[in-house]
Amino acid sequence: MIPPQEASARRREIEDKLKQEEETLSFIRDSLEKSDQLTKNMVSILSSFESRLMKLENSIIPVHKQTENLQRLQENVEKTLSCLDHVISYYHVATDTEKIIREGPTGRLEEYLGSMAKIQKAVEYFQDNSPDSPELNKVKLLFERGKESLESEFRSLMTRHSKVVSPVLILDLLSGEDELEVQDEVPLEHLPEGALQDVIRISRWLVEYGRNQDFMNVYYQIRSSQLDRSIKGLREHFRKSSSSSGVPYSPAIPNKRKDTPTKKPVKRPGTIRKAQNLLKQYSQHGLDGKKGGSNLIPLEGRDDMLDVETDAYIHCISAFVKLAQSEYQLLTDVIPEHHQKKTFDSLIQDALDGLTLEGENIACAARKAVIRHDFSAVLTVFPILRHLKQTKPEFDQVLQGTAASTKNKLPSLIASMETVGAKALEDFADNIKNDPDKEYNMPKDGTVHELTSNAILFLQQLLDFQETAGAMLASQVLGDTYNIPLDPRETSSSATSYSSEFSKRLLSTYICKVLGNLQLNLLSKSKVYEDPALSAIFLHNNYNYILKALEKSELIQLVAVTQKTAERSYREHIEQQIQTYQRSWIKVTDYITEKNLPVFQPGVKLRDKERQMIKERFKGFNDGLEELCKIQKAWAIPDTEQRDKIRQAQKNIVKETYGAFLHRYGSVPFTKNPEKYIKYRVEQVGDMIDRLFDTSA
Repeated sequence: MIPPQEASARRREIEDKLKQEEETLSFIRDSLEKSDQLTKNMVSILSSFESRLMKLENSIIPVHKQTENLQRLQENVEKTLSCLDHVISYYHVATDTEKIIREGPTGRLEEYLGSMAKIQKAVEYFQDNSPDSPELNKVKLLFERGKESLESEFRSLMTRHSKVVSPVLILDLLSGEDELEVQDEVPLEHLPEGALQDVIRISRWLVEYGRNQDFMNVYYQIRSSQLDRSIKGLREHFRKSSSSSGVPYSPAIPNKRKDTPTKKPVKRPGTIRKAQNLLKQYSQHGLDGKKGGSNLIPLEGRDDMLDVETDAYIHCISAFVKLAQSEYQLLTDVIPEHHQKKTFDSLIQDALDGLTLEGENIACAARKAVIRHDFSAVLTVFPILRHLKQTKPEFDQVLQGTAASTKNKLPSLIASMETVGAKALEDFADNIKNDPDKEYNMPKDGTVHELTSNAILFLQQLLDFQETAGAMLASQVLGDTYNIPLDPRETSSSATSYSSEFSKRLLSTYICKVLGNLQLNLLSKSKVYEDPALSAIFLHNNYNYILKALEKSELIQLVAVTQKTAERSYREHIEQQIQTYQRSWIKVTDYITEKNLPVFQPGVKLRDKERQMIKERFKGFNDGLEELCKIQKAWAIPDTEQRDKIRQAQKNIVKETYGAFLHRYGSVPFTKNPEKYIKYRVEQVGDMIDRLFDTSA
């Protein structure tokens, strides 16, 4: 049971909470009523605002549409007025531009091209919109006149400003390739920069708007003339410089002062001049063939003009490559791409034809010289041919894209020169063998024959052109002639390109053939001499000359490629001729040898027969000695070493024999006048032999 007091307290608490809840409920009810009233007021306001907006929209939209239509009408009017102005302007183009077109583009190309653009647009407008209007004909005529003026200006700019490249500048350009210290390439300015830019702009306009390709013909004709004149000027420079100073030169590189020119010797190919130097060199060593003759024209008599022409031509070939490369670079800026190769082909034709013709003339002159047995003239072909082959890769690169006939000019020239060279080599070998000069112009002193010296000097030249000469021989399929098997590995894809080893063997065999022919001819010539001793001296001198010449150069190594024993063979031939010569003294020494000499006892009086025999022996020796010394004194052995060797050997033999004879019979009373028979002491005999082969003694 809950106590009464707690129950009363509990009831009061519940009554208080109930009272609070009733108050809260009453507050909520009042709030709901206020909220409903506010909602009704807001709905009423919104309804009123919506009504007002609808009224405003109904009033504004018609005004907006009317304004938009008015703006569109205004734009159409403005566009119409603009089009009218534009169309009307075409009718004034002829009048506005006629004066400019009539005066031409010179000095104001920019303005002129602007006027031509206006005329072009006018032509297009009238063609599209009014093809029958007189205005069309008027602007067409004006356009054609303007185009002609541009073509004329193009020609005028090219003619007035195209420059011939000076010879000294070309030489600087060429010499710069070989000088490591020259880093900056010598510039070639064919046209001034301003003129070049005008030419480029005109050419582009003519291509794009003028629909005209005639200017390309004008371009290549003018540039072709300048290229040809540049190369001819270089050739003339060589001739003038060589005639005045002997050395073509170029001035200092452009960045140096113009008042201090520096001469630059041009590299010489060394053909005839080298032969002359070799001849002098051998002369200093006692090897020259100063007497005698053959129908070979002596190398030492050649004119230096051959070297000048050769040098000039070689430099013109190099100059053509450099100038053609430069021309192509210039052309790519002026001529449209799809016309560049054809235009370039036409541009280089005159210069290339001139070089080809000159090369053919050189080959033809060499061919005629060979017919006259002037084989030294063919030496001009060797440096040219070598240079052509060395330059061919650059040629091929420059001529890429040109016509086949253009590309074939250099190979044809090379083939022509190879044919001439091969024919000259073969004719030279045959001429050495068949040289008919056996009785006339033979050296009376037995010295080196001119045929020998010329043959050796000619072969010396081949050392500098081994690959070229080998290729000449190989080009004529001479390998079969020399029985040299052709290994497929020794050839490249080209039938005329052989390995250096094969060419070397082929050239070695050829040189051995020439030397063999020379030896046979010398043997034949030696029979002209009635005196076998002089014949032996002649062969000795020539064999010794050949051997020494081979040893002083690389010829001996080249010969050894196919003939290992050549050096030993020549030494044996030389020794054989010395022995043959020594036999000429037998008829002298036979008088004083012990055979058939009278035998007597000391103190026993000689019989008349014995005294007479001793007298005859002394007289025979004296007469033979004097005769031989007189004859052989006029003979010559140019090689000092060989001359001393032969004298000494002969002196030893004769002095020993004569000394023994004199010792045995010098004190024998075989005559009342001993000085009549004992004319010489042993030392005097030696002195007489020491004066042999010395025409100055």
